[in-house]
Amino acid sequence: MAEEEEVFDTVRVFVNHVDAYSTKVISKILAKSVVGASDKDADDDDDDDERDSNAGDTPKEDCFKVVGTLRDPEAPKPDWVQEIFQYEQKEELLPRLLTCDVIIYDIMGDPGQLDEASWAVSAMNAEIDTFTSSKTFICISSAMTWARTKPVDPDDPEMPFTEEDYRKRKGHPNFKSHLSAEKLIIKLGKTNKARFPTYVIAAGLLYGEGENLFHTFFKAAWMGKIGALEVYGSGQNVLPTIHVRDLASIVVNVCDSKPKVRYILAVDDANSTLEDIVRSISKNLGTGKIKVVGKEDSLMQKEISQPFFDMLSVNLRMDSTLIKESMNINWVAETGLPDNIALVIKEFKEGRGLLPMRACIVGPPASGKTTVIKQLCEHYKLHHIKIKEVIDQSIVDLERGAARADEPTDEEEEDDMRAEDNAKMLESIAECKEKNNGRLDDEFVIQFYKDKLNSMPCQNQGFIMDGYPKTQEQGKQLFAVDDEEEEEEGKEELQYDKKIMPEFVICLTSSDDYLRKRIMNMPEKEVSNTHNTEDGFSRRLVEYRAINTEDETVLNYFDELEIHPEHIDITQDHTPDMRQTVDKIIAIMGKPRNYGPTPQEIADRDRENYEREQEEKRREQFELERAEAEEARERAKKLEEWRSRLNEVKRQELDRLELQSVPLRNYLMKNVMPTLTQGLMECCKVRPDDPVDFLAEYLFEHNPQINI
Repeated sequence: MAEEEEVFDTVRVFVNHVDAYSTKVISKILAKSVVGASDKDADDDDDDDERDSNAGDTPKEDCFKVVGTLRDPEAPKPDWVQEIFQYEQKEELLPRLLTCDVIIYDIMGDPGQLDEASWAVSAMNAEIDTFTSSKTFICISSAMTWARTKPVDPDDPEMPFTEEDYRKRKGHPNFKSHLSAEKLIIKLGKTNKARFPTYVIAAGLLYGEGENLFHTFFKAAWMGKIGALEVYGSGQNVLPTIHVRDLASIVVNVCDSKPKVRYILAVDDANSTLEDIVRSISKNLGTGKIKVVGKEDSLMQKEISQPFFDMLSVNLRMDSTLIKESMNINWVAETGLPDNIALVIKEFKEGRGLLPMRACIVGPPASGKTTVIKQLCEHYKLHHIKIKEVIDQSIVDLERGAARADEPTDEEEEDDMRAEDNAKMLESIAECKEKNNGRLDDEFVIQFYKDKLNSMPCQNQGFIMDGYPKTQEQGKQLFAVDDEEEEEEGKEELQYDKKIMPEFVICLTSSDDYLRKRIMNMPEKEVSNTHNTEDGFSRRLVEYRAINTEDETVLNYFDELEIHPEHIDITQDHTPDMRQTVDKIIAIMGKPRNYGPTPQEIADRDRENYEREQEEKRREQFELERAEAEEARERAKKLEEWRSRLNEVKRQELDRLELQSVPLRNYLMKNVMPTLTQGLMECCKVRPDDPVDFLAEYLFEHNPQINI
């Protein structure tokens, strides 16, 4: 017994691409599976324990030791994997494979692994003589290698294929390489069945653990942006399917028991049609509606590739007798996807991190709740729950439902009863409005809110409630548990509906004076025809303060449930659209829990950012040009002023010089010019040889004596 346990402790299993969809699950379950445990009978408790154990990632000492390769070389090593093999040439991988007891190749998810799997089994087969112990090769292939197989009984086309029919299988044209690889692996396994047994597991279409092939349907239903899920082709074709964890259990059984049958079908018992699968997804995750789309229209869609359509178009009925008769499988979804849709949806949401976010934002009137919530809903892709819209939409739905009484349907009796209930509800609402001056009692509003919060969109993505509930009593009634069977004694006050209870409660706080100033500073067009008129605002503010005293407030209700409200003072927020408050709430709520932006949204966002940047550049350029033009005008103006002042200075200088020259001119005219004139006249008469000398002598002789 000790020797047997020692052998178990050293079982090494190689799994290719441990970071891929199916092999990630297979390797993780192998790392948690005790070697040889699947050969023993397990009771129901053991089944539950093994399922629960899938949550952890740390392998146990007596489990399989998993090694493998990565599809993404940059990805980190998974916690449950002991070693990652890195290589440049596949020949470098052979010595590593020879150190393993079981070699598993999945050729479904990555066609590029077909050549490597064929090479690996051939290379290992050539090294059989060097084996120190028996080694097992397992190839996980696809049921698509059966896609063109003729019926076992032409008179009974619904008779399923079994493992015994594998020699008759005919593959889909796009899966001929898979079929060749299967044949090679089975052939080489016959060389030495004791030392190197080989197995081919032909798996049905995989689902579960976040989804792969069916992800398109799950995502479309979860997003809720289309009215009906599309069924490609006729939808009446039977799809062979299996939950990915059930496939992993089959692999564990093969590793432990090494069955004599070398070709194994891995399918569940569902034999569901494509329409059955899509309808169950739509009913439990979306609107419940489906529509049939032809092949040509299907292939026109971007997200529909040819291989995707080929797999969804296969029509195969399969029955795995070996699994039922010889294997100890802890089934996760033995009866197929539609019967286990609740579990699969839970795995889908958890695996993809698509958990709904639920929040409630309250505060006094004019505190900016709607402004803040609108931005938060855009950021987190949540539904904005406003009381008026909830009431109006609920009444429209009731009226529409009551009107269906006259429309013939397949479920006429049920629709008639529903229409009658809707009509009675509308009568009660009308009576209530008549008695309360057009207002509804809390019982109607709370019922409308419950229906809205429990609707599929709110349960999928989440919601933010805008200012409701307003009182403790409204909160208790709104979040009360309808089914009281699970209530515990002494804890009735702590019971609430967890599906609609907010995770985050935010209270916007402010003084009354600040709120009044906000209202006064609002544009007239935003105030008219709203509750934010002076009289309307004052009335609402008084009502809010009256129902939110220190001892009685809806926040106390949440606080008692240990959903502690966060208080944010909006008086410190001076940013446009209250962006500072929005950022504070985002820090409280954390990262989004959704798919994030779609490629179209990314393109739109990039385009908007580009347009915003270009607009900013144009605005900056315009401002620069405007500033330069203004500077040029100012410079020209100053230059003109300088020139004007310069001319004025010159004029004043001339005037000053002119004024200063008057006495001298008068002196010259009186004392100099007469003598000079006479001298010139004499010079003309005499005509001397040197007129200048003559004139100088004349002025010297006739110079008048002047007393100055």
